[in-house]
Amino acid sequence: MPGRTLITLPPEIDLCNAEALLDHVLSVTRARAGLRVLVLDLTRTDFIDSQGACLVHEIRRHLFPRTEVRVVARPGELPGRVLGLTGVRRDVPVYDDLMDALTARFP
Repeated sequence: MPGRTLITLPPEIDLCNAEALLDHVLSVTRARAGLRVLVLDLTRTDFIDSQGACLVHEIRRHLFPRTEVRVVARPGELPGRVLGLTGVRRDVPVYDDLMDALTARFP
């Protein structure tokens, strides 16, 4: 879909890999002119701690002002719970379904 990019994040996000993931995501997004929506897929992520929440926040902070970050996380699983406990859900829309995140209208 034009203007949208999907990045699937790894099974574990923690202090060991968060910085490298940030660098990777930012390099991918900067190479995409006209990016309006970045979808981060956490459905394959089994372990995430506060570094994962910080990662989502930092990605959002570094992107172009008009780029929306959306997250996909399965209901009841660890990524969604961590995003809720850390307050990320207040600032970033979290979807249960990948297709919903990709096809939802721009705000």
